[in-house]
Amino acid sequence: MISQQDLFDTLAQVARALGNGHRLALIERLAQSSAAVETLATAANLSIGNASQHLQQLRRAGLVTASRSGKQMIYRLTDERIITLLGLLRQVAETNLAEMERLVGQLFAEDDASGALETVSRSELLSALERGEVALLDVRPEDEYRAGHLPEAINIPLEQLETMLDGVPRDKEIVAYCRGPYCALSHEAVQRLRQLGYRVRRFEEGYPEWKAAGLPVS
Repeated sequence: MISQQDLFDTLAQVARALGNGHRLALIERLAQSSAAVETLATAANLSIGNASQHLQQLRRAGLVTASRSGKQMIYRLTDERIITLLGLLRQVAETNLAEMERLVGQLFAEDDASGALETVSRSELLSALERGEVALLDVRPEDEYRAGHLPEAINIPLEQLETMLDGVPRDKEIVAYCRGPYCALSHEAVQRLRQLGYRVRRFEEGYPEWKAAGLPVS
């Protein structure tokens, strides 16, 4: 007979697969687009062998799928709800773990002693977009942008920002975004643009959370 404990034990497979920081980093990258092992290893700062092992754990738990393209294995998330699950995990940790609260508070604090780099919430961004008051700046790599982005967002990867300033409008406030709440790319972009006199803030979430909320993407 199947027992309730059998169901809980099977559910725990998913929890165990999520119980590793490197695997969460791989999921964050896959939330942007499907990718080859080599790309994922670079994003998560892992060797290809270690990345492959972590991806197999995620695959056994049903969190990612893989298909072969030539000589490469291409991985993708199996379900958009995984992004929502990670968002809930983040919220629970930030609310109930003092260490998480401390780390989040210090994440960008060193570079923002004045507290000037405030974020834009999802609802605030939606309202500003409806009124045509802001321009969106996607600072992720070009391949991630091509796979999907917020509507009418300009793509300027962070490392190209200074050489592509002509594409950044000065007549509107800029809202920069990247991979998610803990992604440093948009934070650094805001710092650089503020030093150059732009009105700019950072979206407090990222492309995956926007998409998972059912909001329009391109």
